[in-house]
Amino acid sequence: MRNISDVIEKYIKEILNSSDTIRLKRNELAEKFQCVPSQINYVLKTRFSIERGYVVESKRGGGGYIRVVKVQPVTDADLIDEMIHLIDYQVSENMADSIIVHLLEEEVINEREARLMLSAIDRGVIEADVPARDEMRANILKAMLQSLTYTR
Repeated sequence: MRNISDVIEKYIKEILNSSDTIRLKRNELAEKFQCVPSQINYVLKTRFSIERGYVVESKRGGGGYIRVVKVQPVTDADLIDEMIHLIDYQVSENMADSIIVHLLEEEVINEREARLMLSAIDRGVIEADVPARDEMRANILKAMLQSLTYTR
């Protein structure tokens, strides 16, 4: 059985299939899915981040809304470049995973390549303390992404 976050994510993605930009009301969504508004915030923050190809803007107040925009790069190389620019000198495993999932969803990489990339950046593979591990992960991910630009 899917959890509520999966259901909310699926609903928002279905709406985004018909339009690259949507406006949502947090309270209306929470009411629709019978959850607290913070659950909507959680889904938007974790599943609709820039690493995953979305920009989320929030307007507060009585007529407030949340706008979700699906970013559409022109080419695969543009998308890869955008992802490389998101990676600082360190990258968390969650952010790296999101980047790889985004590339998979956009069909820049296939499922096998995604699994290989995820394996290479896994915290169990990079045996180091947190700051060094995140730096190594950033370097590994950047190298993999740069190699994709030359083979496509």
